[in-house]
Amino acid sequence: MARLPSARPHAHPVESRHMKVYISADMEGITGLVDAEDVQPHGRDYEHGRVMMTEDVNAAVRGALTAGAIAVVVNDAHKPMRNLLPDRLHPVARLVRGGPKPMGMLEGLDGSFDAAVCIGFHARAGTFGVLSHSFMGHEIEDIWLDGRRVGEIGLLHATAAAMGVPVVMLSGDDAACAEMIDWDAEVATVAVKRTRDRFAAELDPVVEARERIEAAVGAAVRARPGGRCVPSAAEATTLAVRWQSTSVASHLLGIPGVTLRDGRTVEVTGPMTDVFRLFGVFMRVATALTGQPPYC
Repeated sequence: MARLPSARPHAHPVESRHMKVYISADMEGITGLVDAEDVQPHGRDYEHGRVMMTEDVNAAVRGALTAGAIAVVVNDAHKPMRNLLPDRLHPVARLVRGGPKPMGMLEGLDGSFDAAVCIGFHARAGTFGVLSHSFMGHEIEDIWLDGRRVGEIGLLHATAAAMGVPVVMLSGDDAACAEMIDWDAEVATVAVKRTRDRFAAELDPVVEARERIEAAVGAAVRARPGGRCVPSAAEATTLAVRWQSTSVASHLLGIPGVTLRDGRTVEVTGPMTDVFRLFGVFMRVATALTGQPPYC
């Protein structure tokens, strides 16, 4: 089974002298957004979606600052990773923008951070959630980490823990929040919408949703463990990915260490951070071979 951050200490919260907070910002779980037109470049509502995304992130930044953070780094984690509006982003935040990036949705994260926050996340492929998928729309059918089914939420959580950084808060739809709680019940969650179908939701009022994001981030960062997770970077982890296309699987066999579990499923074993970075290479190969849009 995939390792949860069992080393997360139970010490009382402490005020940090130089606390750093990392925010990974996806788009599908942002307040008010429900459709591909909201989150894909050239979609009719994409430009408004960018504003909504930026303001959810701003709420998270404010929460981190009220908890005592002196540095906040935001990584634009939604393809094409140029969604957040720099001129509307909170002036304290440093933005990691553009792609491709070697560590993708976790670019810029390292063991110097005290806490990680996930804003605007969605549920994994095959889950009844708003805009649910795992990284590449239908092209990735399933992912397993040490035999446990996983999506973007669990994969990012495990990689952050391997760096010694606890994920302390996540926002998204109700399905994303449930997935996070199932993975690690200690992570605070804020559901900003309730799933009605894959492209439909009951929305929380925008002002209320952002107030709850800000409050939850502040409380979660303030109550973070008194010490960081014990890094597990050297421990071996097995990642398996089932693709829609047999062609993708066969081409990935050209990467040293990748083996075939069945005609469409590849797996690789190594330290969690290395495996996560290699998974990014998998996706770039798959994109070159398929050119498939995310929500076909």
